[in-house]
Formats: sequence, C-alpha cells, structure tokens
Amino acid sequence: MNNYYVDLHIHIGRTASGRPVKITGAKTLTLANILREASEVKGLDVIGVIDCHVPEVLDELEHVMAAQGWTEHREGGVFADNVTLILGSEIEVYDEHCQGPIHALAFLPTIEAMRAFSAWLHKRVKNISLSSQRMYGTGRELQAIVKQLGGLFVPAHAFTPFKSLYGKGVKKSLTEVFDPDFIDAIELGLSADTAMADQIAELHRYPYLSNSDAHSLRKMAREYQMMRMDAPTFMELKKALQHENGRAIIANYGLNPRLGKYHRTTCENCFYPVQPNDERCPACGHHKQIKGVFDRLQELKTSDRAPRRPPYIYQVPLEFIPGLGTKTYKKLLAHFGMEMYVLHKASEEELTEVVGEKIAKLIVLARRGELLIHAGGGGKYGKIASE
Repeated sequence: MNNYYVDLHIHIGRTASGRPVKITGAKTLTLANILREASEVKGLDVIGVIDCHVPEVLDELEHVMAAQGWTEHREGGVFADNVTLILGSEIEVYDEHCQGPIHALAFLPTIEAMRAFSAWLHKRVKNISLSSQRMYGTGRELQAIVKQLGGLFVPAHAFTPFKSLYGKGVKKSLTEVFDPDFIDAIELGLSADTAMADQIAELHRYPYLSNSDAHSLRKMAREYQMMRMDAPTFMELKKALQHENGRAIIANYGLNPRLGKYHRTTCENCFYPVQPNDERCPACGHHKQIKGVFDRLQELKTSDRAPRRPPYIYQVPLEFIPGLGTKTYKKLLAHFGMEMYVLHKASEEELTEVVGEKIAKLIVLARRGELLIHAGGGGKYGKIASE
C-alpha cells in the first residue's frame, strides 16, 4: 500500500484548439497544462478532470495518449507519466423536487464508459461541449446511468449557497432528490469542514472529499486528500471510498472554512456581515442576504455526534499568505520543487533562507493552524491577518 495525494475536481478552461469548456475557467487551464502542473508543481498523484464528457476533450485525450504512449489501466484511469487521470463530469440537476440547481460529479472508469455517458447526456443538455450544463431529467435518473456504467456519484460542494445539495437544493434531506444508496461520497466545498458537515446525521454514512474545484492552474490542490491505495487506479479509488481491505482516505487537507467564500452570511448588496434574522443590512439597508454555510448548517442540524473520520487538516494555500506574491512563489518552487514540500515539510529555517523570516513564519503558522483569519462570505474569500 502507498499514500497518494488526490484532487478530484479540476476544470478544463479551454481545449487544445482554444474552444471554451468551463466559461469561467482560465484559458491556461488546458489538459496538457493540468497534467504538467499536477506532476511538476503541485505534487499530485491522482487528479479528477471533471469536463471529460465533452467530445473534443475525449478526442484530445486519446490523441495525446497515442502520441505520449499513455495507457488506460485495466482497473480504470489513464496513466499519464507520473499522474493518474480519472475521467469525470460535473452536471447540474434541477428537477421538480429541487429548490434550486444542484451540481453533482460523476466519475467513470474508462474512456469507453465516458463516451457512453457523453452520448446519454448529449440528449439531455443544450450544449454537450460546455461544463456544468443543466441536465433535463431527475437526480435519480442521473445516478442510475452513472451506476449502470460502473461509475461513482458525488454531490459537489454540498453546502455552498448556490448550486449545491444543501445550499438551496433540498429543503431538509438529500432523499428529496437522490437515492442515498447511489451516493459514493460527499464533497465538502471550500466553506465547510468535516465537523461542520457531520452536524447532518444522514451524512454520517458517507466519506468526505476535499477537492479544489480549480478554475485556474494556481487553484489546483488548494484542497485535496491523502488516500491509501494499492495503486493509483479508478478501482482502488472506489475501494478507498468504501474503506475496503485497508484502502482509505487517510486525511483531508482543506481550507479553514473561515477562508471560504461563503462561510458567513452577508448582505447581498454590499457584502457586509449580517445575522440571518436581520430584516435589513445595518450598513446599507438592503433586505436580501447571501446565507453563509455556517448558518445554513445550523438550520439543517440533526446531530451533535460525529462518526470516527480521518483528520481534517487545515491548509492555507500559498497565495493566501500575506506578502507571498508571484515572484516569491516562483522562488519557493525553484528551490523546493513541489508545493507539497513547501506546505508540509520545509522547516522554518529552510524557508527563511529562501523567502525571509516574516513569510517563513507565516507559512509555518499556517501549517499549525495558528493564523488569525478574517472570515469570508458573500462570494469573497476570507483573509489572513498579516500580523
């Protein structure tokens, strides 16, 4: 058994021909760049690219595989040099039981299975060439085809106020939209951690994933997990989610929820922090709010206990560190090689030699979870206090 760093939610911004896939994704977020960033910069071992339902993306992948000598493993997943690519898709569900749109992730073991899923989805979306398209059908229909093709089904960023299962998707329970037996894991999103999610009793049966939902190369691996598996393949990933024969999620690495964009409830107009029972914003008088994840989970809370889980380790991405700009970031990579080494292993003395005492101390304090954080909300990330 080995331990692997895994990030299963990475978008494609553009195809090799320049066609947009994720409209809000960076143009540099191409398949080739994603694989290079994962192996040479981030230190990831397994990545989930969740726009693989797009036919041009599949064609590009097969072309690159032939040119580079990459292969599909018999247990699923594409071996691309030092990284295993898991084929995924993000879909938007909105059936009669939804209060709002819900995003879900589907992972398939092979290119053949993903092409079959793409053909099925093509008849149910307006544009198969774009990411996160609304599917015309029910959540259970989506689950059924994913399971029929041997795939994994995961509700995405499950607590954010927009396009999520518990944000505005369902009133109280996931059973309003999904078959609970066809869910393989729950993705936490950037504004919730394990302890917060475990306030909902019906989630105790599922493993939690902490993924980046990267819309740019730099955002890759801002959240991820360490998994113990026999090999970096689709079937081993499935076994790790099921905690089978020693496979398991060893640790979740994610933002302190206070750094997330939607942790606190804010005014919809000026983003001033407000209380859920405030009729109007005390700063501008506006009467609408963007409800934060913390307050939404207080509404949904059904449990004060929590099952035994892997540790959730707070991680502060390097871009959040005050004073750590692009030049300093490149200097760290040039000296230490991988982001993972900087985040988890480099000593304060080593860091000081490269970036100076102040930034080195902040990186180490971030690693210990000892930084002062000003909470985010309303679509704005939280901030690290510089002193």
